[in-house]
Amino acid sequence: MGRTPPSAQDLRNRQRISTWLFAICFMLVGMIALGGYTRLTGSGLSIMDWRPLTGMIPPLSHAEWERQFELYKTIPQYKILHDGFGLAGFQQIFWAEWTHRFWGRLMGFVLLVPLVWFSITGALSRGLALRLVLFFVLGGLQGAIGWFMVASGFNPDSTAVAPVRLVLHLCCAFALYIAILWTALSVRTPRPVFIPAIPEARRIHALVWAICILVGITVIAGGFTAGTHAGFAYNTFPLMDGHLIPQGYAKLHPFWLNWFQNVPAIQFDHRLLATTTAVLIGVTIVLGLRTPQLGKDVHAALTMLGWLVLLQYALGVTTLLLVVPVWAGTVHQTCAAIVLTAAIITLHRLRGVGRP
Repeated sequence: MGRTPPSAQDLRNRQRISTWLFAICFMLVGMIALGGYTRLTGSGLSIMDWRPLTGMIPPLSHAEWERQFELYKTIPQYKILHDGFGLAGFQQIFWAEWTHRFWGRLMGFVLLVPLVWFSITGALSRGLALRLVLFFVLGGLQGAIGWFMVASGFNPDSTAVAPVRLVLHLCCAFALYIAILWTALSVRTPRPVFIPAIPEARRIHALVWAICILVGITVIAGGFTAGTHAGFAYNTFPLMDGHLIPQGYAKLHPFWLNWFQNVPAIQFDHRLLATTTAVLIGVTIVLGLRTPQLGKDVHAALTMLGWLVLLQYALGVTTLLLVVPVWAGTVHQTCAAIVLTAAIITLHRLRGVGRP
């Protein structure tokens, strides 16, 4: 027996719920962009306390601004990088970090309020409601991880946050984004959970899975590139100081430490992963467009993925050659989320291709 077709009310609920979740995804991409901007401007350490609720209210008096500024003067970042800049300069970096944190709190409200409403009205199934509650909890945990990251920059011998904590914060943001995006896609267009039936489609399915994994690893490598300021070295392309593989790539022991602490190795690995990802996407597009059974939706998703990875690669090279200006670094980080979005959409469209 076939499935009972969804009612008109069910279809309306799917559309409303998925639109809401897509809006949250859009806000998450904005959050990733704001995070990149605060990192590149050195704004992340400007707020010295973590108040999950009352922190939504910025300083409202000159005395409060002075108090916040005096707190900031106690950490090494001020003494080494910003010594002598006045209250106006502090306010500029403060507003960047405050906006980043406020945006995160706003996303919590945008998730929680409709979640309660849809649950009361019966628009959500029990399983989907529980999943969304989990997303809300994970979003709150992401805020705590953000503070865990920021606190590492208050150490006496540091002017920035610890790279490992920065990457942890970035990875959790991307993981939450992927989970909400996949849920939104599945609510809007339910597809079979099994892999494609056509052998050629199964091959493309496996390649797109590999692309998603490679994009994720490249994002992690980019996080270490940002956290160690590796982008400010070797600002030539394609060679690094005249070498394809930079000198000193393996100077740390044990060898695996080079991937996380050695600037030449970190930047080279990010370049290599980005190039490998771009090549794999190119191969997948060629094979996919030669497989008409995939359908127009999959072909369109693959084509969009190809254009986006070209844009992202060009942005990466531009950011490097210009020695990481704030605008380029912010756009590059944001575009990484958009490339991952295209890969996830392609993977979702491939589900069940060739089956009834």
